[in-house]
Amino acid sequence: MSKPVVLSLGELLWDMLPSGKRAGGAPVNFAYHAMMNGAEGWSISAVGEDELGDELVVEAQKAGIHTIIQRNAWPTSTVEVALKNGIPEYTIVKGVAWDHLLLTRELIDVTAQADAVCFGTLALRSPETHDTIVELLKRTKPGAMRFFDINLRGDHYSRELIEELLGYATVFKINDAELLLLRDMFGIRGTSDDDACRWFMSQYGLDYVILTGGSTFSTVIARGGESSTLATPHVEVVDTVGAGDSFSGTFTARTLLGDSLAEAHRAAVNTAAYVCTRNGAWPEYPEHMPDYLAQAE
Repeated sequence: MSKPVVLSLGELLWDMLPSGKRAGGAPVNFAYHAMMNGAEGWSISAVGEDELGDELVVEAQKAGIHTIIQRNAWPTSTVEVALKNGIPEYTIVKGVAWDHLLLTRELIDVTAQADAVCFGTLALRSPETHDTIVELLKRTKPGAMRFFDINLRGDHYSRELIEELLGYATVFKINDAELLLLRDMFGIRGTSDDDACRWFMSQYGLDYVILTGGSTFSTVIARGGESSTLATPHVEVVDTVGAGDSFSGTFTARTLLGDSLAEAHRAAVNTAAYVCTRNGAWPEYPEHMPDYLAQAE
């Protein structure tokens, strides 16, 4: 059986952590963890014609991620990451290389082959990259999983953008803080979290809605009513950078490879827990991923 092709669209950047710079960006983090869970991981992005850009291209290749990385005259993206009790706070600079992603035949051809495509709100903050990514979403093959990991950052989003992207999505992933914000934005107050998630599912014809609650729980709801809720295992947290993306990438790869919803969810929770125990978003995997959930049972 050939590996499913999982493609990420959007930001590739340096996370400037207190411990030093680490390669990252939510979409490419997703591609890395999908790859580590048995898929062929691809990243479409842009970096500058500068030393930081050279280094990022090398880092992605070393990690085993297939890349189509455009080079342009804008600076390579860096994000200042301050950690408070291991929880990251981001300062995101505007006017960087991935704000200027050009639509090319190569991007269209690769997207048309993908079994899953991941995207978020951040990379679509600029008109140029917005138009490129939306056009690529229109070119995905029938039946491809289109994974919208909302990843709200700063003021780089709007209701209009979120609604537009929900229109292309088959999977919608949000965390509990984002759900609070969306309740107000979409006027769905006074319901349980579960009901709010199901509202999005029915409103936008989604196959899955995933709600993560950080250190407490995560829930996956599937079209047809099946759902899975798991408590978040307690681990010694180094930092949580990329943990949510590792959850998404693992769930996607495992689902494409035929795992049940419960199996894919369990693998995603264990991967995210492991990532929290390591520095940065692309840690090497152990030979056998710890089953933190079993240890807690």
